[in-house]
Amino acid sequence: MINGKRIAVVMPAYNAEKTLEKTVRELPDVVDIKILVDDSSNDRTAALSQQLGVQTFIHDRNYGYGRNQQTCYREALAAGADIVVMVHPDYQYTPTLVSAIAGMVASGVYDMVLASRILGGGALKGGMPVYKYVSNRFLTAFQNLFLGIKLSEYHTGFRAFSRELLEALPLLENSDDFVFDNQVIAQAAMFGYRIGELSCPTRYDEEASSINFKRSVKYGLGVLSTTAHFVAHRMGLVRLPIFDKTGRKVTLQYYSRRVEVPDNRAPVATS
Repeated sequence: MINGKRIAVVMPAYNAEKTLEKTVRELPDVVDIKILVDDSSNDRTAALSQQLGVQTFIHDRNYGYGRNQQTCYREALAAGADIVVMVHPDYQYTPTLVSAIAGMVASGVYDMVLASRILGGGALKGGMPVYKYVSNRFLTAFQNLFLGIKLSEYHTGFRAFSRELLEALPLLENSDDFVFDNQVIAQAAMFGYRIGELSCPTRYDEEASSINFKRSVKYGLGVLSTTAHFVAHRMGLVRLPIFDKTGRKVTLQYYSRRVEVPDNRAPVATS
């Protein structure tokens, strides 16, 4: 808890057995709620998560990274979180910084905080592939120009949100794929939420998950499409649910039903 606000860490997981334990062990004591959503992994991610004392939910099939986050946020809000921090359980980001990133939201200064791999200049030293670094810089410059905000990067997976923001954004209108992350930032910019950043080291090694070149290209095209839709909506050329306050939002009931399953399997989150 920070400033009287309950802190939840959510971990969208897929085949994260090798790195999950060290991620959970490094979470600071300020964390009140720990939630993992397993997107139908092929390994022991869910069983290990339960052994570590983490609230664990299993998708009945592999829905994708974006849908996984929707479940994460629903369950965190249902558990009474005031601030929700997403931490990837692949140990690419530093869990010990949860206190810092959550504190920036708890201060009331920001509604959303991104942990930037670019601030501090350590991305390439941390092993980020050169092509990803170049595309990161290009896409960030492009979105800064058209979204009207100035960020060092839009593509980090380590981020914190206020409860108010998660309840207000039409997250159910977003993609089930990786571009979900970028759409959330664009939505926050559209609705005038305050976005902050802090510097965070990153690790790219054999155990850290990373999308391949083909998926990276698809993601990049999705970012360009999101930006174009943002501009068109703001100019009044089209009305898009993703940027409309009446769009579908996270509801506490959608994934909150817990289904009992035998032995070491966690409750299944069903749609």
